[in-house]
Amino acid sequence: MAFIEIKNLLKRFKKVVAVNHIDLDVIEGEMLTLLGPSGCGKTTTLRCIAGLETPEEGDIVIDGKSMLSEGFIHPSQRGLGMVFQNYAVWPHMKVFNNVAYGLKLQKISRKIVQERTQEVLELVGLEGLGERYPSQLSGGQQQRVALARALVRNPKVLLLDEPLSNLDAKLRENMRFEIKSLVKRMGITAVYVTHDQAEAMVISDRIAVMNSGDIVQIGTAREIYKQPANKFVADFIGTMNFMSGEIVQSPRDVDAVCVRTEFSEKVLCTTDSVTEATPGKKVYVSIRPEDVEVFTEPPQARENLFKGVIVHKAYLGNFLYFFINVNGTMIQAQVPHSLPQDEGQEVHLFLDPQKCMVLF
Repeated sequence: MAFIEIKNLLKRFKKVVAVNHIDLDVIEGEMLTLLGPSGCGKTTTLRCIAGLETPEEGDIVIDGKSMLSEGFIHPSQRGLGMVFQNYAVWPHMKVFNNVAYGLKLQKISRKIVQERTQEVLELVGLEGLGERYPSQLSGGQQQRVALARALVRNPKVLLLDEPLSNLDAKLRENMRFEIKSLVKRMGITAVYVTHDQAEAMVISDRIAVMNSGDIVQIGTAREIYKQPANKFVADFIGTMNFMSGEIVQSPRDVDAVCVRTEFSEKVLCTTDSVTEATPGKKVYVSIRPEDVEVFTEPPQARENLFKGVIVHKAYLGNFLYFFINVNGTMIQAQVPHSLPQDEGQEVHLFLDPQKCMVLF
């Protein structure tokens, strides 16, 4: 069941269309991430949900109640908690007062404020730090203060706008799991904004990939990685080899096509877009580096077997990365340490037709 419904949402800044008539449902209790490059409209969409921006057209429904069509609902009345990129904690207030501030505005009893604030501080791992000032905390601890302040009023929806971008890489990785675990434990519906595709894949139940104000694909991390809707999505999520070409024929197998590329007269690919795969159509043959199989000796005869030369070799800890020149086209391959080849040596590449995608 959709807890947040975004309907035909349009937001302009003068002549620039930031959000272009998008429709999006966020299921109750899920963590949905808006993912895309800078300027794609993801933060503007989040700010429209929060009530910090007013769209020109469309509606936003939260828990069955319209935020716009029956009169603009003020941000403070939407039942939301929001965590910003820059923490936005008050430097002159101690941690406890930063977190308790929202409760004090509700004029509830001091005892309830004390109990609830202490409970949330413990929830986010800040027990014993209530009497410190933000300047006495690490970046990760300050972000926990911002998270606690957003959660202390038991919001129906939690909005997070690139909350980890100011943290160092190792701490950012740890905080991803902490936020995901916390949101799941509390059963909150959450919308998360990031430009970091690895972060989105770790933290999300579903991902909405945005580009130029449009939602170009929605799905789980696995669906978007394994079945990208187009070249933009495939390029933005993970690493992909793209080889431009054109369709030359469709073999008897209706689930595959043949593509003429810059390095070969024929590359056999499976595709879910058979109806669009007409001869002469310009396409990209696409395959992930981890799906490129590399051999020192040619295996038994098969389709999509090519010879190339290793141009660059990179050690990346748990695997090696080869950049292989195949008739002038550079193909990236992720290979195990056991492969002994060095730069300048020949190898044989197998591009499994079942893992080759045709993208438009």
